[in-house]
Amino acid sequence: MKRTILLLFIIPLLITACHPKDKPAKTENTAAEEIVKPEFNADSAFAFVKAQTDFGPRVLGTKAHSFCRDYLVQTLRQYCDTVYVQTFTAKTYNGKQFTAENIVGAINASAANRILLASHWDSRPFADHDPAPNRREEAIDGANDGASGVGVLLEVARQLQTQKPAVGVDIVLYDAEDYGPRESDNAPNGEWWGLGSQYWAKNPHKEGYTASYGILLDMVGSPNPKFYQEQFSTHYAPAIVQKVWGVAYSLGYGQYFINQPGGVITDDHYYVNKLSRIPMIDIIHYDAATGTGFDPVWHTTQDNIQHIDKNSLGVVGTTLLQVIKNEK
Repeated sequence: MKRTILLLFIIPLLITACHPKDKPAKTENTAAEEIVKPEFNADSAFAFVKAQTDFGPRVLGTKAHSFCRDYLVQTLRQYCDTVYVQTFTAKTYNGKQFTAENIVGAINASAANRILLASHWDSRPFADHDPAPNRREEAIDGANDGASGVGVLLEVARQLQTQKPAVGVDIVLYDAEDYGPRESDNAPNGEWWGLGSQYWAKNPHKEGYTASYGILLDMVGSPNPKFYQEQFSTHYAPAIVQKVWGVAYSLGYGQYFINQPGGVITDDHYYVNKLSRIPMIDIIHYDAATGTGFDPVWHTTQDNIQHIDKNSLGVVGTTLLQVIKNEK
């Protein structure tokens, strides 16, 4: 995924830097022991991740992509009031055209106050960062880069059946996110990443759709994740960053949700902020030690189910449920 990642302080005018020992903004309950954590089943979330990767790489135009689409639609229909399938033509950087589908599940559909939760469900057609040069043309499972966020959101939807939210929740699974050019490609100028979120932001599943804010999940299954505050998020939606990181801190997850700026990442939230004007943040693992800024298995054939950590899924899912629970 993602065309660009820059290191800390690339756009210092867009953010308010936090010192390492700064704590996130306080929530109503500031001590972990004061909060009864909402139920989130990390084993179930892991099973949802595995179900996606069992189809094989979910690359546009493949049978695995079609089979996984049907699975995601059927699963969301079990847990959501309404499910929308938004079909569009994805035109990729290399001149190809594919049929793609954004999948949207609405929970508490009659509520006016709504929260948008999102991830992408397709996977990369090339392992262009694989350490083995002879494997760089292979498609990847995308267990972390895509499926991890979707798995968390499916479990969130399942839990909200019993943890009835006071607000509306819309789960959007974007397609055609990860078919961007390789560094070696002589690609024409254009916005070639996040094709599904670009389409949805210009053509929402419901006319006039809006949400109070949005949260994007990307690569949330890494072992011992570090979720720094991505800088497009702090530019477009600083209050939401502080809200979510504050909730995570109150749950005792401060070692994962780091109250410091991370990279500048062109992800689906960028297009939602820019085109839909819905303030949206990105929860994404950041690792400055890898050189890419991402998990070591990013865009390699090793991005498979063996490298997904259940605890990481649980940390993110529990945080999301608590954020939703706090909304009135």
